[in-house]
Amino acid sequence: MEIGLILSFLGASIILSLMPGPDNIFVLTESLTKGQRHGIAISFGLGFGVLVHTLAAATGLSIILQKSAIAFSIIKYLGAVYLLYLAFQAFKEKKPELNFESEKNNEKFTKGFFYLIRKGFLMNVLNPKVSLFFIAFLPQFISKNGYNVTVQMIILGLIFMLQSIMVFSAIAALSGRLTKYVNSPKFWNFTKWGKISVLSVLGITLALSSK
Repeated sequence: MEIGLILSFLGASIILSLMPGPDNIFVLTESLTKGQRHGIAISFGLGFGVLVHTLAAATGLSIILQKSAIAFSIIKYLGAVYLLYLAFQAFKEKKPELNFESEKNNEKFTKGFFYLIRKGFLMNVLNPKVSLFFIAFLPQFISKNGYNVTVQMIILGLIFMLQSIMVFSAIAALSGRLTKYVNSPKFWNFTKWGKISVLSVLGITLALSSK
């Protein structure tokens, strides 16, 4: 695998993990209302769920690549369209009204660490949109040289898992300081357009890439 591709993948993954979305907003909310430990445990669960989607994408795309170049090209273009669709959905996103103060007044409860990991894991695994995203996202960082497609995608999945756990855990640990930024319209607009830009570039790059 080429180091340049790995670094590009890592950079894109970190940016996507930092952009406000259902997962990191959930981690932030849970950390503020139930404690940082709660948010960190869920972060691990969300990260571990990535492995399931990676294996599904890796084995499926590997079989398609071996069987038919035309079928792989179709998957590639569908993936590009899906990434551009996600960019369009990001464009339509409106800033959510997050009232952390009222949630803090709710009774807090403590669950076991492994229970919380399982909760995050199931949240991720049972979301079919994550599988679609990985099918669209991973192929453009596959090198023509070196390991076979399945091994490369599993390595990329592990990298994505580790960085997502680190990013989400950092969000949980810094939850108190991040609240004012998340509730800021300027911050929301800045990250919204950042997400649109990243997804659009990924979609266009995938569409123009050669097998």
